[in-house]
Amino acid sequence: MTAKRILLGVTGGVAAYKAAELTRLFVKAGHHIEVVMTEAATRFVTPLTFQALSGHAVYTDLWDERPAGGMAHIDLSRRADLFLIAPASADTLFKLAHGACDNLLSTLAAARTCPLAVAPAMNRQMWENAPNQRNIATLKADGVHVFGPASGAQACGEIGAGRMLEAAEIFEQAMALFEEKRLQGRKVLITAGPTYEPIDTVRGITNISSGKMGYALARACRDAGAHVTLVSGPTGMPAPTGLTRIDVQSAREMYDAVLQNAGKSDVFIAVAAVADYRIKNRAEHKIKKGDGAPALELEENPDILATVASLPAAPFCVGFAAESQHLLTFAEAKRQRKKLPLLVANLAQQAMGADDNEVTLLDDAGAHPLPVMGKPDVARAIVQHLAAMLSQPSKP
Repeated sequence: MTAKRILLGVTGGVAAYKAAELTRLFVKAGHHIEVVMTEAATRFVTPLTFQALSGHAVYTDLWDERPAGGMAHIDLSRRADLFLIAPASADTLFKLAHGACDNLLSTLAAARTCPLAVAPAMNRQMWENAPNQRNIATLKADGVHVFGPASGAQACGEIGAGRMLEAAEIFEQAMALFEEKRLQGRKVLITAGPTYEPIDTVRGITNISSGKMGYALARACRDAGAHVTLVSGPTGMPAPTGLTRIDVQSAREMYDAVLQNAGKSDVFIAVAAVADYRIKNRAEHKIKKGDGAPALELEENPDILATVASLPAAPFCVGFAAESQHLLTFAEAKRQRKKLPLLVANLAQQAMGADDNEVTLLDDAGAHPLPVMGKPDVARAIVQHLAAMLSQPSKP
């Protein structure tokens, strides 16, 4: 993504400290960021903090004479690709919804020519307050992007909705606004992570899949405009915002969750490292060491991808093949055997648990190798290839 010019508005609230981390994330990613603060915001974090983090002067005054012609409320938004207000207080949301222009931030919002996004932050009663909800509805109807809020512990000591999203989540959603909506309106079902097959009440068989690739693909599909359902095995990763997540443990649970959603999906992407076998003679209680080594009897798990691909009205199926040798030979054989239009092949010893990945895309046109990239970049490349295939006319 080319560098963007971000105008960050900071309003009065304890969540203003998160805006400092958000500024750092934008700068780290190579984007140009300028900060506008309300007077109340300066009570929580000083302008000097944002000046040091952004590398640019901070604006707080509607009458600031630094821009040419002394029109900060015009010039700042004209050179921005996005105006993001985080945190956005209830008072600021009211002003935005009603077109108030009583400070630099609200006047900038009224005079802007770029998209506007807000990340609300307030006490749960303030968030649930009927007038505030009417303001949110008005802003959404006006095309303003609303990020969050989250639910959780608040500075006031209460627990509930109104907590501002974390800086990384806001950064992620802001960047998603610049992604081409190649999958707009599509319903995408994705599996991710490992599965866990219990031996007894405390032990089980699993694998080293981290879920990073599947979660990256879920985000990439969401950012491309898709409605995403993520069926996730046990991972330590937080749920991505803006999609539906279904948590499962065993391969059978994943199979059931996928079959419940496959019929209403346009695309199915099977990224999860699913156990081929489960324990047939699972112990009801913990196996004691003194009882001797247990003799485990295995039985085959259902093949989730093959089952979905064989449905009468199957979604467009994308498979993954993690091999330890003869990568392209084994992967292409899997694609042909399961009759998949697209398969992503990678070496298990390089991909599983790592932050980077090197994959080859296999389809009827042949092999399309991609360079080593971070998994989010790999995910975006896969989505681009997938979207191009979906846009092709169907074969008779």
